[in-house]
Order: sequence, then structure tokens, then C-alpha cells
Amino acid sequence: MRRLEAQIAALKARDAAEAIGLQHAMTPPDAPVQERTFNEISTIEEIAGVLTVSSGAAAAFVAQARRLCSLPQAMAALSAGAMSWQHARILADETEGLNPAGAAALVAHFLDSDPPGPARACPAGELVPSRFRAKVRSWRERHHPESIEKRHAKGVADRRVEYSPDRDGMAWLSAYLPAGTALGIWNKTTAIARGLQGPHEPRTLTQLRA
Repeated sequence: MRRLEAQIAALKARDAAEAIGLQHAMTPPDAPVQERTFNEISTIEEIAGVLTVSSGAAAAFVAQARRLCSLPQAMAALSAGAMSWQHARILADETEGLNPAGAAALVAHFLDSDPPGPARACPAGELVPSRFRAKVRSWRERHHPESIEKRHAKGVADRRVEYSPDRDGMAWLSAYLPAGTALGIWNKTTAIARGLQGPHEPRTLTQLRA
């Protein structure tokens, strides 16, 4: 069953990437930015309808699908059912920002059936996703061509807050922040929420944080 689910996920990812690629090909090269953006959003909305997910979830899926399709070895493993969509998504996420050679090296490290050294061997599909992500991220940090200081500086420059409307009159508010800042906000929010708990407070800790 897991193999079949992985193969279906591969088909969905390939179809989503091809749909966006076709939309880009049909858009005139001299089209205004607004037209390009509108066309891409329209395609993502169609994909969201087919997958019965929110627009934000569809946009994230399309981005991951396109990255995965640029990693032939990872896509082949998913298509063969050798790893789950969760594992494939981790590879897509952790290769973002790497050049093609770096991304290929990361994928090969975890998926090569006959790696140069036994320490590199790692059966991706046999690890729980959280453990796999930790291993992939650790390898990426050790082998990234740029120092952590330079990457952190770039990340700080790219900090932002994003708003994404959802169904049922709800919306998502997310922030991309330096780790220390984000942790401080999380801890402060949790402390305030815990202070509001009591025998007559029906809301959960998660609800109180919001």
C-alpha cells in the first residue's frame, strides 16, 4: 500500500509540475509581470480544486513538485515506491537554495544504492520522516559551500510575515524570522497561554496561544 501511495504521489507531482510548465510556455515571453502572476495563480487554483486542498497548500505542493522534478534520482525513487512523499518532500525542501551540483550530491548521498563509503549509505524509506529530515539537514549544513554566517545573514535579510486566507472565514499568518527571535516569541506566547489556563478555562493551550 505504501509503495502504491508513493507512486500516486509521484504522478501527482509530475502532473502539477507539468501543468505549471505548460502555463509558463503558453504565456508570451513579453507578458507583463501581473499577467504572469495571474496565470500562475489561476493554475494553482485549478490544482487546488483537483486536489481538494487550500490555495496555500496547493502552492506549496507545486513548489515542492517542481523542485522534485528537477531531482531525477529522487523522482525515480518516489516513482518506484522506494520512499514516501514525505521523504521526497524533505529532499525537495532541503535542496532549495543549492546549486544543481550540490542538490544532486545531497540526493545521491541518501539514495545511491552503492555509495563510495559505508558511512554515506542511508535507506531513506526506512527512516521515520522526522529522523530523515534531521539527517538530511545535518548533511546539508556540513557540506554547504557557504558558511553558516553568510547563509544566516541572507536569511535575516529575507525575513517576512505572510498572510494566506483559508476556508471557513479563517486565515494563516506565518513569519520567517531568525531562530532566536522565533523561539522567544513562541516561549512568550506559551507562557501567557499557560497563565490563562485554569479550572474554568475551556480553551486548549493551542487555542490560548492564538
